[in-house]
Amino acid sequence: MRFTKAFLMILCVFFSCNTQKKSTLDVSKIPIYFEIKRFDLDFYTATKESLPRLKTTYPYLFPESFSDSISLAKIADTQEQELFKEIQKNYQDFSDVEKQLTSFFKYVKYYNPTFKAPNVVTIQSNIDYESRVIYADSLLLISLDVFLGKNHPFYADFPNYIKYNNTKEHLIVAVAEAFINQQILPTNNRIFIAKMVHEGKKMALLDWYLPSISEVEKMGYSKEKWQWAVENEAQIWAYFMENKLLFSTETNLNKRFLEEAPFSKFYMEQDNLSPGKIGVWLGWQIVQSYLKHNDVSLEEFLKIDATELFNQSKYKPKK
Repeated sequence: MRFTKAFLMILCVFFSCNTQKKSTLDVSKIPIYFEIKRFDLDFYTATKESLPRLKTTYPYLFPESFSDSISLAKIADTQEQELFKEIQKNYQDFSDVEKQLTSFFKYVKYYNPTFKAPNVVTIQSNIDYESRVIYADSLLLISLDVFLGKNHPFYADFPNYIKYNNTKEHLIVAVAEAFINQQILPTNNRIFIAKMVHEGKKMALLDWYLPSISEVEKMGYSKEKWQWAVENEAQIWAYFMENKLLFSTETNLNKRFLEEAPFSKFYMEQDNLSPGKIGVWLGWQIVQSYLKHNDVSLEEFLKIDATELFNQSKYKPKK
């Protein structure tokens, strides 16, 4: 027992040193220029007289089918105004988010020198969770009404696993995920292990771009769900091996282990204790093992085939 405690203390020191090394990378002198526009504020305080000027400022948010009468009806809508007020309570001061965005953009540019930071536009989407962040080259749209806090009354009908990440703390992670999804395109490889590693590569990029954000926050797990994953890593791997899932092409494995869900589906009695998308978490562990044993640049990392990465990862689950 004494040896175990001593060993765990050494591990803690080792990992804290690694984290410190990542977070002390100096990106302060990297020039980043971007503009933040508060469309949510401009739109829901607009009048019939100011609306034409608003449409000129934000032409990409006013499709031809969106008439002035529709816009004015939205502005006057009681429920939308109530949602707007809640956004302003939480984001009247946007300086903390701006600092996080600046840091994120600097890290992205450090690893991708040709990167140009997009202009940021905050919007109100009537809690459209699926479109909470939209990144399109020179423009980044952020739906602030999706980040009001997991216990906010507006999310009362949301499943817990979704509203858990509807927080200001998770906003920068969602932004980084939107960028990474543009950098790592969907894979055509149908093998389960390749899909796991593919998702693990996305998580590893979060480590590069958001070094000061905790792994728990990046994964979007509660501390309890994270601890379950850590404690059961060997059993999860054994389950995948014993059931010959690693090289399976069954599409239902996506919903069981890779997609957002309240828990992962092993079809066992205690499934509800597990976190969702456990295959993503395990893919992350595989990729971290690969990076530990292979000194590669970001460019090389992005190019490597998922199956090849797995073969070179020397991955062994922690027991």
